[in-house]
Amino acid sequence: MGCVMKLAVALAEALKARGAAEIFGLPGDFALPLFRELEEAGTLPIHTLSHEPGLGFAADAAARLRGTLACAVVTYGAGALNIVNAVAQAYAEKSPLVIVSGAPAKAQRAMGLGLHHQVKHFDSQLAIFRELTAAQAVLDNPETAAAEIARVLDVAINLSRPVYIEFPRDMVAAEVAPVPLFRPAVTDPAAAAAAADEIMARLKSAKRPALLLCVEVRRYGLEAKVEELARRLAIPAATTFMARGLLPGSEAPLIGTYLGLAGRAEVREIVEGADCLLMLGVILCDTNFGVSERLIDMRTSIHAFDREVRFGHHVYPEIGLPALVDALLERARPLGAARRKKRVDYPHGLIEDATPLVPDDVSTAVNDLFKAVGHTMPIASDMGDCLFAAMEIVHTPLVAPAYYATMGPGVPMGLGLEIAGAGRPLIMVGDGAFQMTGWELGNARRLGLKPIVLLFNNTSWGMLKAFQSQAAYNDLDDWRFAEMAAPLGGVGVRVTTRAELANALREAYADKGHWRMIEIMLPRGVFSKTLRRFTEVIGARAAGTPNNAK
Repeated sequence: MGCVMKLAVALAEALKARGAAEIFGLPGDFALPLFRELEEAGTLPIHTLSHEPGLGFAADAAARLRGTLACAVVTYGAGALNIVNAVAQAYAEKSPLVIVSGAPAKAQRAMGLGLHHQVKHFDSQLAIFRELTAAQAVLDNPETAAAEIARVLDVAINLSRPVYIEFPRDMVAAEVAPVPLFRPAVTDPAAAAAAADEIMARLKSAKRPALLLCVEVRRYGLEAKVEELARRLAIPAATTFMARGLLPGSEAPLIGTYLGLAGRAEVREIVEGADCLLMLGVILCDTNFGVSERLIDMRTSIHAFDREVRFGHHVYPEIGLPALVDALLERARPLGAARRKKRVDYPHGLIEDATPLVPDDVSTAVNDLFKAVGHTMPIASDMGDCLFAAMEIVHTPLVAPAYYATMGPGVPMGLGLEIAGAGRPLIMVGDGAFQMTGWELGNARRLGLKPIVLLFNNTSWGMLKAFQSQAAYNDLDDWRFAEMAAPLGGVGVRVTTRAELANALREAYADKGHWRMIEIMLPRGVFSKTLRRFTEVIGARAAGTPNNAK
């Protein structure tokens, strides 16, 4: 048979060879044999958290940061079904997350009895994950298991989507051949060249060309190439709401983040006024375009996404974004006079006095800190006003559920960033979302993690309050989170004024020995300028009335 190894080891080796650097895991009885083999092999370190939703969000963040596979290992039924929401987010936002679930052994399936953690049928879990992932495999045959692992992992990389592997507990030590090497999806060079030629012709004939960049640019590791492309073309480039944080420190003519009527007027005018808008890796969704003053005219736009390039009325199929960007770089020439990059003015200079805090003060205080220390920090943000406040922080790597818009990713995504090597992160989270997954911070001391957590406490589900200001069911109690930090292994402080916030940020940054929480007390019903504009536009459209938000 030649070189053979245990199936669990073969999976770990294949994950590592394809870019995974760790395993995020939560043990359970059907997965215990798999965890034992993975730990004994030592191919990848195992990091455990407390609940599967947080586990999935942390792994998702690692995948987004590196643009490579990240793996979460869970148990059958109660574990795998708990991680469903995180997998749905990864699918919607194109993150190559690998879910490995322990499963009943063949002999257990033949007993004729229902097994604990089973729902309707033994294969109910597999059926659910078919709706949430791009490829699935059940490793129940040693003869085909290695090839099945390769097939599924290659789909995750080539499509940048989550995949699912079910691992029967009696298969972990089965002897198999090594997993075949990665096979990248193939793009016909002639097709990529033809598409690039047409793109360049259209851009050259346009009077107001522009670039709009989204998540596939990072998912396929193209930031440096796209930065060079934008620089060579010398046309303005913006990121979508979902892709805020792309090209940090870029010398490209990056003009900011496109937020439609909720964002900066100069960015909106360039994107919506373009007579040839080249959209690279852009997800067409309501959070990216739902607050546009006028819809993007797809007849004059070029949309490269999901392995196709679409020009108004015709399509080039099976062209991956990496191949297209390479072809464009070969042809890229300035389309006019070089444009000097316009500096985006983010708020600085917080007045450190006894004024009560509002959300926009947080953005200003963070910008002041970054300026004082001479560098930025990666940010993990939850949904809500904390994410809209992040839009006013200077450009820095950012992960957030900007499209799927679930609550709860912020804290575990921040832990995932630090585990994956991003450095010390800044976590921005609301009190409602913290109640869901914030307790994962109790694992930070054990894992050696030291994030700085900015907890926006307005004693409400603030995003919902923005849409329904009078609804009492959107109100929450004051949980006094800062007092809980010490028992969880961190240091917490509650702040109510600008001076207190600025001082707390400086102290948190200076403390390299602990994770820190700053509980920022905000009044109910007071929102950042960006969220207020966003909800005004959405509310007006839902009511069928015009909106002239400025």
